[in-house]
Amino acid sequence: MITYYQNIDNKIQEVTELQENCWVNIYPPFDYEAIKTLSNKLDIYIDYFSDALDIDEQSRYEEDDDVKFILIKTPMRNDHLVSSTRASFVTIPISIVIKGNIIITTSLFKNPLIDSIINHKRKTVFEDLPNFILTIFEQNINYFHYYLRQINLKFNEFERKFENNPDNSDFLDILHLQNALIFFETNLRAYNLMLVKMKRTNFLNTRSSEDLDDYFDEIIIENHQAIEMTEVYSRILESTMHTITSILSNNVNLIMKRLTGVTMVLMVPSLISGLWGMNVPVPFQNNAYGFYVLSILALAIVMIISLLFIKRKWL
Repeated sequence: MITYYQNIDNKIQEVTELQENCWVNIYPPFDYEAIKTLSNKLDIYIDYFSDALDIDEQSRYEEDDDVKFILIKTPMRNDHLVSSTRASFVTIPISIVIKGNIIITTSLFKNPLIDSIINHKRKTVFEDLPNFILTIFEQNINYFHYYLRQINLKFNEFERKFENNPDNSDFLDILHLQNALIFFETNLRAYNLMLVKMKRTNFLNTRSSEDLDDYFDEIIIENHQAIEMTEVYSRILESTMHTITSILSNNVNLIMKRLTGVTMVLMVPSLISGLWGMNVPVPFQNNAYGFYVLSILALAIVMIISLLFIKRKWL
């Protein structure tokens, strides 16, 4: 699905066809013939569009003659979008192609980053292409921050559940969060390298404006903060999981110790009954009160052993 937008009366409005100063957004479902037609019309490599359809693509940028290409990864909830990974959140590619005063974005999935701009959640003027691209960069980092906070909230919820005997599904949820943090950290680092190199090479011509240059610096700083947040949450999650594992292991040891103590206590009457049940002469076999004597003896031994184990906290 290809849609065209223009800035009309300071509002992003959809138009019916490709025009000057136009933003073209390509969303699924994909019409490959229409994409090929657009590629030929603008004389842009079709790979610049198809690269966004590969989930494993990494953040990068390049320039070929009068065409600039940028690929970024944006975070999303993994609501059965990517079946190849069991992570609560994943990163999907978005390609940004600049040809003259036309900008084309292609996304593997419908995502909140592009939707937030289309739905006017942030004022943008895409005739100023450098500012528009920086706005996309900033919004992308904001979504990383947002989903990192969501991961932290989910983990706090798990910590509360742990006090009430969590089941296996809760631990699987934590595994999915750990996988998401790995995705986030990997892609944020690649994103940071791209931003720093892009600013150093003046890829977006931001040096012509002090405001744009400062804006770019702020975006890089925010990305550093997102990386630090990811590292901190990863360390906290890993440390807490180690602690939880130790607690669970200790609980199992305590249960096994108590079961062993109970087994040893119950072994005494079983041993006595086994000895006096043999088909050989035994004490008290002719005594009318022999059964009661042996029962009292077995009970006394059980109580003595039980008190000894309780004193040593084995029961």
